[in-house]
Amino acid sequence: MAASNKCLAQNNKSRHVSDATKKHGAIRAKNKKGLSNVVISMAITAAKKAPNPTDRHVGSRVRMRRKMLAMSQTQLADALGITYQQVQKNERGTNRIGASRLQQISHILQVPVAFFFEGAPNASAPHGSHGSALSIAQIDNLVSDSNGLRLIGAFMRIENADLRRRIVLLVQEIAGDDGD
Repeated sequence: MAASNKCLAQNNKSRHVSDATKKHGAIRAKNKKGLSNVVISMAITAAKKAPNPTDRHVGSRVRMRRKMLAMSQTQLADALGITYQQVQKNERGTNRIGASRLQQISHILQVPVAFFFEGAPNASAPHGSHGSALSIAQIDNLVSDSNGLRLIGAFMRIENADLRRRIVLLVQEIAGDDGD
């Protein structure tokens, strides 16, 4: 009986190793510090796959323009002949958008290709020099947000210029902005 229990335990142990091999593609070997080689490999892969700032910027501009046109990711994906998940990855900058795909997107979203690069981070600029990039990023964030788009749409429907000016002053006062 003890021999059969030992055999059963070994069988379960080898099944666990087999399941781990199937799930992770490798047996979880420990290094000297006790870290799994799989975990280390995943961390290195994640570091390599961090989205490029330009890819993120182009993707956010695609998202902004798509939202400005009240177009869903599915609608854009259908027009491009790809899945909405690919559109999501493009918009996050996880997947780089190729030149021909960007040309297609510019046609569908009715903007020139250069639109997607306006305000893009300059790789040759020294780190920390934002210049007007901060305000462009703020604009991108505003028009990428559904509330921001609603606010812009409603504001633009106000025909009275004096009323619009007073609304701006009110919002600046609420935000604690001195208006500079």
